[in-house]
Amino acid sequence: MSKLILLEKIEACREELISLSSDHDLTSQAVIESSMKLDTLIYKYQNYDNYELASR
Repeated sequence: MSKLILLEKIEACREELISLSSDHDLTSQAVIESSMKLDTLIYKYQNYDNYELASR
């Protein structure tokens, strides 16, 4: 996955999280799962170079 695609996924997930948090409590399962997904994507982005080297 390219870094640009990863950024696009981060932005889409961020928008989803904002939408969910306006409709649900911040402690709802849907908001927590979306937040965890966003955290994972951000972690992958921050460590992108390490992931690319390991996958070669």
